[in-house]
Amino acid sequence: MHRSIAALIDAQESWAKPIGEQVQHWLAAVFDRTRPAKDVLNGTWLGHPLHPTITDVPVGAMTVAALFDVTGQERAADVALATGVAAMAASAVTGAADAVDAYDKPQVYATVHATLMVTSVLAYTGSLAMRLGPRALRPLAVATSMAGYAALAAGAYVGGELVYRQGNQVDRHAFETASTKWKALDVAEVPAGRLVKAKAGVDTLVLYRPSEAAPIEALHGVCAHAGGPLDKGTIVDGCVECPWHGSRFRLEDGHVMRGPAVYDQPRFEVRETAEGGLEARRVVQAG
Repeated sequence: MHRSIAALIDAQESWAKPIGEQVQHWLAAVFDRTRPAKDVLNGTWLGHPLHPTITDVPVGAMTVAALFDVTGQERAADVALATGVAAMAASAVTGAADAVDAYDKPQVYATVHATLMVTSVLAYTGSLAMRLGPRALRPLAVATSMAGYAALAAGAYVGGELVYRQGNQVDRHAFETASTKWKALDVAEVPAGRLVKAKAGVDTLVLYRPSEAAPIEALHGVCAHAGGPLDKGTIVDGCVECPWHGSRFRLEDGHVMRGPAVYDQPRFEVRETAEGGLEARRVVQAG
């Protein structure tokens, strides 16, 4: 069954891709002017994507509303539904902040997910309006909210596919072992003021020496957000900025200082060997 559903989602690319690109272009113009606000919406301050943290609220509220409708508890159903609509609005804003950085197939999935969620919130808003009207509209209001719940469930499924199958907003270092063994680097020199790509076993590192007399600073070279090559980035205020989406990681400790990344970057320490080469090992940090 899941293969048929995946094929159905993939088949939406013909319309989802152009619409997604257009909406993404508009959103980028908005968020580029409000970068700190985008970091808040991404969850950079929380160390966890904010969107999935909020989505549990509307899903739970609408599930409760459906149960109250079925059991005839009208006032409770209306309160739960109103709560769910408000939470869906907050969820939509955080989702938009994440979706603006999605490309290729994740962008298609994000557009399908957003379309289903917009359909759901429109149905719920219509249902809420009818609930405030003549009592004769109550059966239609309940039926409309049930249709909204179907769209909500479908949208949640696609959202799960976006994260778990497409890997959107997943820490790119989640499955790496935190080995602290010293490993030889494939470079022997790091000129001052330049980002240098290096390999330490299977790990790709980005090295930087602020000045000739300064020690070498090293982070994992693959951006935790979406896998961007940090060695192709730039140095800004003691941070390396990813060339793909602009996430910034402080070189001295790997802490994320600007989103859309929400996870810190693994840090390495570097030392010279007796033979004149360089070697590195990962620094295990609490949390």
